[in-house]
Amino acid sequence: MTRSWKSSIRARYTVAAAVFSLIILGALGATLDLVVRNHLQTTAFDQVERVASQWSATARGGVLPRPIPAYAPVELIQVVDAGHHVVDASKQASSTVPLSWMRPPPDDRFQHAVECRPEGDCLALMAIRLTPEADAGVVYAARPEAELIAGGGLELAIGGAIAFLVGMTAYRTWTLVGRTLRPVAAIRSRISEITVSDLSLRVPVPHGDDEIAQLATTANQTLARLEDAVEQQRRFASTTSHELRTPIAGLRTQLEEAVHYPGDIDPHETIRNALASTDRLEAIVDDLLQMARLRQGDPAPPESVDLADLIRAEVANLPRRVPIAVEARQGVIVRGSRVQLARVLNNLLANAQRHAGSGVDVTLTVADGQAVLAVTDDGPGVPPAHRERIFERFVRLDDGRRRDPGGSGLGLAISRDIAHTHHGSLRVEDSPAGARFVLRLPLAKQAESRPGDGRGQGGPAGERLPMRCLKPSRLVDPRSVTDAP
Repeated sequence: MTRSWKSSIRARYTVAAAVFSLIILGALGATLDLVVRNHLQTTAFDQVERVASQWSATARGGVLPRPIPAYAPVELIQVVDAGHHVVDASKQASSTVPLSWMRPPPDDRFQHAVECRPEGDCLALMAIRLTPEADAGVVYAARPEAELIAGGGLELAIGGAIAFLVGMTAYRTWTLVGRTLRPVAAIRSRISEITVSDLSLRVPVPHGDDEIAQLATTANQTLARLEDAVEQQRRFASTTSHELRTPIAGLRTQLEEAVHYPGDIDPHETIRNALASTDRLEAIVDDLLQMARLRQGDPAPPESVDLADLIRAEVANLPRRVPIAVEARQGVIVRGSRVQLARVLNNLLANAQRHAGSGVDVTLTVADGQAVLAVTDDGPGVPPAHRERIFERFVRLDDGRRRDPGGSGLGLAISRDIAHTHHGSLRVEDSPAGARFVLRLPLAKQAESRPGDGRGQGGPAGERLPMRCLKPSRLVDPRSVTDAP
């Protein structure tokens, strides 16, 4: 396909530079032409006026040599009478044909003009009327125009210089822009070779630290991130297919046994097992959908969330397994999605209950402008080598598989993704006993400026509460109190 010059940056820049230089140089050339022409003509008129004035004074005295002596550059001198008859002339001037038919009027005895002769040359001529009388004669003095301005030579020279300079400007612009865009062409060529199946190629980075080098560096960084993302997607797809294949295969085996051996299989037991496998599939699919929504980067509109109230609500809704002790600072406000933060807290509490031996502790404090929510159990804990691995998708340690065989292995991964979307973090930290999961979230601005907003504390919003109201309060699940000895 033939490309138009308008689609080429190199061609557009070259044309723009040529047009711009042509306009500038054209204006300069026209100015130079006027200045040079005016200077040469003024010099010529001064010379012929001086000679004409000299011989007009001599003619008024009545004494004129024959022929009139003349010296270069003013060699054409004539004295004519009122009837335009040549009275006297220099050797170079005609003795019969006057140099000009111009006759100055009595009130303007000095006149100059450019007279072009039939031979083709032009003269700078000065005519001086001897006296104001009607029968006064006229003295003519003339010289040829300067060769530089005769016949348009000056314009041709200036035009040639302009054309040369415009051509040089266009050539240099074409060369420099081509040299500048050469790395871009190399980058484009390399990017055209990159495919989804092979993202390991990188674009060449030119020397220096100019915009093109920064573009190439950014492109390589983007390609590296894209390669990592594609690799993660591949691993995710492989792991997901493996995790889905297991319950599907179990479900298929149960159904095939029920079909092939109807007399040996209890149909009710088969249905219960099939429902259990279906529940596991549903849990995996729901968690995958949740992760997809989080990865889309389009969260729900943020709202103010009081973490102490959220903890109370989630603890109250949990099924009774082990006692949960809550020590939460009041008035800790963050901005985000209440539903998603409730999902994180529910995952952490459910996980702690599964692994706890006798109880779970929940604390909420403020440190360095962040809300710090810690969920600690007294179970076997998480080995340091696995503290990051458990946040990977579908990763479940042996103890987790034993305690919750139907889990999807996505709860902690989803919880960390939610923490990241809220500009926070979720990690496992050291604990004297058991596992300690710590969620850190940035405080809302209103919470940073006001330790408490009055909600649930008996004070109006915005009122600064006494310091005793900011002390942590011990909250215990009312259902776990009945089980305490």
